[in-house]
Amino acid sequence: MTYSLTFPDSNSSNPQSAGIFHPILSPTLLDRLKGYGNEEVVSESSCLFVRGERDVDWFVILDGAVEIFEGSGNNRGERIVALLTDGQFTGELDLLDNRETLVNCRAVRPTRLRRICRASLAQIMRSETEIANLIMQASISRRCNLVEQATSGVTLLGHGYSIDTIRIQRFLSRNGYPYRIIDAELDQDADALIRTFELTQAGLPVALLPDGRVLRNPSISMLADELGLTDLRENAAIYDVAIVGAGPAGLAAAVCAASEGLTTIVIEGAAPGGQAGTSSRIENYLGFPTGVSGQELSERALIQAQKFGAHFSISRNVVSMSKQDGMCRLEIEDAPAVSARTVVIATGARYRKLNVANYHRFEYQGIHYAATAMEAGLCRGEEIIVVGAGNSAGQAALFLAQTAKHVHLVVRGRSLQATMSDYLVQRILATSQITVRLQAEIARMDGTDRLRTVTVRDNANRTSETFNISHVFVMIGANPNTAWLRGTLAMDDKGFIVTGNGASSSAFFGTNLEGVYAVGDVRCGSVKRVASAVGEGSVVVSDIHKYLTASKLSRQEGEQLDLPLAVTLRTAMSAYSAATL
Repeated sequence: MTYSLTFPDSNSSNPQSAGIFHPILSPTLLDRLKGYGNEEVVSESSCLFVRGERDVDWFVILDGAVEIFEGSGNNRGERIVALLTDGQFTGELDLLDNRETLVNCRAVRPTRLRRICRASLAQIMRSETEIANLIMQASISRRCNLVEQATSGVTLLGHGYSIDTIRIQRFLSRNGYPYRIIDAELDQDADALIRTFELTQAGLPVALLPDGRVLRNPSISMLADELGLTDLRENAAIYDVAIVGAGPAGLAAAVCAASEGLTTIVIEGAAPGGQAGTSSRIENYLGFPTGVSGQELSERALIQAQKFGAHFSISRNVVSMSKQDGMCRLEIEDAPAVSARTVVIATGARYRKLNVANYHRFEYQGIHYAATAMEAGLCRGEEIIVVGAGNSAGQAALFLAQTAKHVHLVVRGRSLQATMSDYLVQRILATSQITVRLQAEIARMDGTDRLRTVTVRDNANRTSETFNISHVFVMIGANPNTAWLRGTLAMDDKGFIVTGNGASSSAFFGTNLEGVYAVGDVRCGSVKRVASAVGEGSVVVSDIHKYLTASKLSRQEGEQLDLPLAVTLRTAMSAYSAATL
């Protein structure tokens, strides 16, 4: 996650700064925690947890002090991150997920503390609002600091323009893992690192891990596993809801389902946010008058879903789905299958590709489908091209114009007004760094090791012009991510999933397979807007409630119902009754 909020140094003496990072629980709040964990006394230098552990307990200091530090724990190369004293507590966003912790913790003197396990912490997050808010505030601030400092993370050594370097950098950035990048051509430290680790230029990129391991051009799944970002232990559980895709629709479904007591898992192959996560700024989304980036929106939604107990499985795609005896089974690449009573398909859509020679050669190595801060850094001070006439293309052009030398917005149509929101059109026309080229298209792309020149054809004047361009942002149309579902669900001729009456389903978002739903951009007839996707993801939970309730009522009288589902259904029926009043 590339947090855009600015936080002060965690060691600042500013009281307001200290309150953001390390709030102090009042005696009243400390008293309310007595029923959630055990009080214990630890001796000086006792280790409470070390980097790489999962499911670390939550510690509240009652009397004494502990320090959070990065490094090996042998006083060599250590960096003290924070000193926590009476009333303060440990943990950052790893409290909400099952990632490996990034730091170590030890007592600096004999310390009395309260140890609270993950299950009890989850209950606190649901029932103790004031304490939960303080935990959330501190957790987000601390993760921001870890990402900004980057000392506890990965060192990525590679060529800045390389497809594999960009691939790894994008994954780390969008998943909120601390990293720093060293460009093998531009950075003075590169040669020393190459010699130290006996690397070659041809063998780049490499990911240098804090424990000294070297991953040579790792796949995303390998990198996620080695960094402890994935946790496959819970795949064996049976979930009430399995959500495939963590775009706006999937995240909204996760928040609503988990907050209402449904056991929920979200499976995402890359990073939370989907196509919307690549948007630089969304200004027409309700509740954000100054705008919000797609990545910020997805980060907040992810944390919100985790707060309510949703489990996320990142870095692996679902390859097939089947249903037998009322249970859905999702096959995951290189991982155990996931079983769930209901499934929400929220895999969204991806931008189409240009029909241009050499296109695939430069894909992700000059051709981009996202316009975030990372991509803006790649093309700083350069002339670039954005292709497209929708809101995503308009947002990208305006955002990139802040750092690029000049932006050419290439549009096949006769105007922008027909496909782009008016506020974006007016800003683009008023920006001198953007040239709009109507009735135009890219005719040619050339380069040796990377993209170097792009030829744009003016279809109105039947002329062509070649530009020295190394970065092209393609944001045209959308193809649904449904190839893995062909033969399983009913789709239209473009591959979008048919729902409701068209699929012979009584549920508006229901597919032709009972208990399986589709929401957001992947659904046939949906409005391709973030607000619409969020709305569909939220509303589909009412369909799930109805289905689970009916499933319970259809069981034979006296048949044993497993406790988690029984609890879930009581919650679901209550929520549904309230919603229909």
